[in-house]
Amino acid sequence: MKENNVQVEHSHGYGIYILVWLGLLALTALTVAVAGLDIGRFTVATAIIIACAKSYLVLTIFMHLRSESKTFRVFVFVALLFLVISFILLFADYSFK
Repeated sequence: MKENNVQVEHSHGYGIYILVWLGLLALTALTVAVAGLDIGRFTVATAIIIACAKSYLVLTIFMHLRSESKTFRVFVFVALLFLVISFILLFADYSFK
């Protein structure tokens, strides 16, 4: 028997890459602007939310995660879940000292 392993390339046009790049630049400028503001305890939380948005753009567009198989997405999700758990434990330990 002959197996046909067909791999489909999913590529975006240059326009979407430029738009995502401009979005990443805007989010970076927003991060710098938020760091200059005095919003108390929400400064770090806001910076983390903006960083999550930037990492989502990089993962889905530049790393082509949207076009990967379901199994690979599950592995990335589990890795990110452990990262979030590590951050929660880190901030919990830091806040109770």
